[in-house]
Amino acid sequence: QVQLVESGGGLVQPGGSLRLSCAASGFTFRSYHMTWVRQAPGKGLEWVSDINSDGDSTNYADSVKGRFTVSRDNAKNTLYLQMNSLKPEDTAVYYCARPSMTSTGYDYWGQGTQVTVSS
Repeated sequence: QVQLVESGGGLVQPGGSLRLSCAASGFTFRSYHMTWVRQAPGKGLEWVSDINSDGDSTNYADSVKGRFTVSRDNAKNTLYLQMNSLKPEDTAVYYCARPSMTSTGYDYWGQGTQVTVSS
């Protein structure tokens, strides 16, 4: 029943911007921390950002700090990631994920959306 559906990815030039969305359903979205993770070609999952349930506390990986902004609209059950000043190194499949309550991993994540930063 839990479902996370990412959208908004695409091809963008270096320095450009993109806004990703994650539509959540099947659980009480407003009660959970949420996370963005990404996977570059041939690489493992990399944590990007997280946000608490109320949306008033956020954290970012050093690689994206100052460029990305995570937010959420609990009334719409939607998580967002605003990505500015994109770099080729940001090229990856981006996933929204729900952190596990009992581990450092995730118990649910979406299908991912491809972000390609290239000239």
